[in-house]
Amino acid sequence: MSTITYYVALPFIRTEEGTLVPGEGVEAQNEHQAKSRARTMSLSVAAAIAFSRKGDADLGDFEPAEILARYGDTPDEVD
Repeated sequence: MSTITYYVALPFIRTEEGTLVPGEGVEAQNEHQAKSRARTMSLSVAAAIAFSRKGDADLGDFEPAEILARYGDTPDEVD
């Protein structure tokens, strides 16, 4: 098993109905870059988070995501 850590910045967009929905995540090379991208995303959308996730993509076996940073009005369900 080859475990790798993925870092992602994920935007949240507010719909016309007022709910927040996730946009397209952007992979980053490290924690700092994920936080920076999420912070930048949050300037043009309702919210964004940076998270990491460890796992083996070949097996599809992943640990739960770890939230690294939140920016803006993030949904409660993100915990």
